[in-house]
Amino acid sequence: MLRFRPLPWEYGVRNLLRRPGRSALTLGGLTIVVLLVLVVTAFVRGLERTLAVSGDPRVAIIYSLGTGENVEYSSVSMSTVDLLKASVAGVEERFGQPAVSGELYLGTQIVPREGGEPTMGLVRGVTPSVLLVRSQVQITAGTWPQAGEVLVGRLAAAKLGWREEELAPGSTLEFEGKTWRVSGTFAAGGSAFESEMWCPVEDLQQAMKRWDLSLVAVKVGSAGDFGEVSLFCKENRRTLEIESQPETAYYASLKRHYLHVRIMGWIVVALIAGAGVFAGLNTMYGAVVGRIRELAMLQTIGFLRRAIAMSLMQEGTILAAAASLMATVLAVTFINGVAVRFTMGAFALRVDSFTLLVGCAAGLLLGPLGALPAAVRALRESIVNGLRAV
Repeated sequence: MLRFRPLPWEYGVRNLLRRPGRSALTLGGLTIVVLLVLVVTAFVRGLERTLAVSGDPRVAIIYSLGTGENVEYSSVSMSTVDLLKASVAGVEERFGQPAVSGELYLGTQIVPREGGEPTMGLVRGVTPSVLLVRSQVQITAGTWPQAGEVLVGRLAAAKLGWREEELAPGSTLEFEGKTWRVSGTFAAGGSAFESEMWCPVEDLQQAMKRWDLSLVAVKVGSAGDFGEVSLFCKENRRTLEIESQPETAYYASLKRHYLHVRIMGWIVVALIAGAGVFAGLNTMYGAVVGRIRELAMLQTIGFLRRAIAMSLMQEGTILAAAASLMATVLAVTFINGVAVRFTMGAFALRVDSFTLLVGCAAGLLLGPLGALPAAVRALRESIVNGLRAV
């Protein structure tokens, strides 16, 4: 009985170098497959992160009854803001001001001042009190908006499908029948607010001929003070027709709403990986068919079939590892942080450690899985027929 003896490691490496053209094509195909896996995974991770960081655990939002996730259809009386400040204990105060923000939120058609096709964008009418509630917001350029001005989020251009220069401070745009000047830009820690444009709520109300709010955001001293806000809503439910929930719960419901999108993303990842396996299988079949005489000779000099199969899988694994490395470099350099449009606004693709783990795992599996069936098919031939092969 023959003793199991694996082929030398350098044998497989030298085989790859003997066929540089075929090896380069295989490497390129595997790199594309792994890169596609990384892109789709980065999309899912970017969406999940945006929804996860958007909610503040100490902020509650108050909106009209029955609105659910569609706060743009909510209608809250302006008097709710003053009633909250006067009636609810536990509201956080900063710089001597209660952290209560009345906001008017809507999606509307926005047109570049130079002319062009109108695009759906997200606008939020706010007061300076919003900065007491949305503590993650930072103005990165320009100033706070005055009358007739808007402050744009860093991903607002991506949401509109415009170039960033079109929303630079000093540029103008039109919505709700009025011309607005961009006063500056802001960042919000990767949250959904970065897709929006903020303007003075009074200006937006005048442009819309609407004198109510979409919601009121209130920041409490601790999560335990949400009960005071909830009690306020219950006491005024009949007169103001309002309800409340923690902001984290609101964005958690949005995350559940987009569950089917995330599931579809993971299905696409699986399909791309499966297609990569078949592509690798096809390539390895072509590579192995031209080496039947070589494989038969290896069996003649005493190497077992499973040793030869291991060597072929080693070649596929080396190519897959190199492809994973190349795809990782491309993803981190060109994909990470790229903004994409979505129904909820825009968000940045996220190539994090989990994304790299999924991509590299898929890539490393493609090599041996693609090489194994080809090796089994070739080694089924008898040694005599293999030596006669042309």
